[in-house]
Amino acid sequence: MGPPIDPSAPVTETYGEGSRKYRRTVYTHNEWVKHRSSDRFVSNLTTLTGSGIYKNIGKEVLATTSVAAFVWAWNFVSGGYEDFSGVMHDPLIASKWATEIGLPLTIFTTLSPSLGLLLVFRTNASYNRWDEARKFWGLNINHTRDLNRMATAWYGNDSSPGSASAPKQIAKAIDPAEREYLLGQVSLFTWAFVRSMKRHLSPPDEDEEDYIAELKSRLSPEQADAIISATHRPNRALFDLSVVIEKLPMHFMRKNEINKNLSIFEDTLGGSERLLSSPVPLFYSRHTARFISIWLLFLPFALYGQFGDSWNHIMMIPASLLISVFLFGIEELATQLEEPFTILPMQGFCDKIGANCDEIVSWAGQDVYKIPDEVIEQMEMERPELEMKSNLALLGGEVEEDVVEEPKKKRKILKKLLRIGEGM
Repeated sequence: MGPPIDPSAPVTETYGEGSRKYRRTVYTHNEWVKHRSSDRFVSNLTTLTGSGIYKNIGKEVLATTSVAAFVWAWNFVSGGYEDFSGVMHDPLIASKWATEIGLPLTIFTTLSPSLGLLLVFRTNASYNRWDEARKFWGLNINHTRDLNRMATAWYGNDSSPGSASAPKQIAKAIDPAEREYLLGQVSLFTWAFVRSMKRHLSPPDEDEEDYIAELKSRLSPEQADAIISATHRPNRALFDLSVVIEKLPMHFMRKNEINKNLSIFEDTLGGSERLLSSPVPLFYSRHTARFISIWLLFLPFALYGQFGDSWNHIMMIPASLLISVFLFGIEELATQLEEPFTILPMQGFCDKIGANCDEIVSWAGQDVYKIPDEVIEQMEMERPELEMKSNLALLGGEVEEDVVEEPKKKRKILKKLLRIGEGM
């Protein structure tokens, strides 16, 4: 995927800010096969002139090439020249002040390691920002699934985790319509949060209309308006999700486990806001840009003498052009990566999360696993006897073996229930 190559496409869509939305690539197996293809080198070379990166540095490359052309032309007329037949001619400008211009190459070879380090640190810092943003969205994807999975599996379970009374509690009647509605709300507000986060991190002119239309198409008018009118929309969507979770009929300890995912969402949201509002320190970026600009603009003065074997040193012009393209290109890559959200496929992430959550909450929960009546009766028959022995042991100061074995019996019953559930 990349910027459009159709000649009729607007120029603003082929490079610069307009091209960023075409760089939101999501790879599948087919894309990886193409990515590893042995033809990738030829393909990348044939698209060299259409690269949005190189188009974006056109002014800088033109300035460097112009300096190289000036150095060549000045030395051509002031230092003598060789015609096409190989005959040398006197300078066209015969004056004591009209002399060849140039610089020793030692200056640039001495500064090259420093320039390399600056570019490496610049690109590494920018890539780390992109990688961190992608990991934030990876956490969103993972924990939205986790949240909806727990809500679906634990719906209607009023017992605490690990409680031996869980089987009887699960057997309580659950209203299918109420279950479908509440879990559907969990899925909707999970999607509403990530979609609001995507809008929060995107340019307003690119996403505002689509965002409003999507929310109004999936949420009720009151719910959609509450989020759209909020000052901080992701926070409002997260609050609504918290309210829905609180309405779920389950033990509060289970709700606490679900709410841990919401805390992670707050972390990913806050981390993303940090990346969006805090660039790589400007003094570092500016110094790197100034360093590479001055280095490349003066490089043609040193290259002139190095291409004495070519006709009138003319090959120093294309050499200057190529060097400036590649070095300015590295700095441009770092600049493009520095703000990662407009090149991440966040809309694709949101659509994926919405589809996954809708599927998860549609699955059958614990209410469909019917506990055999004989198992429940066995538990009811054993409970009074165990309670009586427990009380006698407390009064007499002794703990009988049956009382110690009570947790083991309950665990055996739970294991039996699990085997029955797996066979259904």
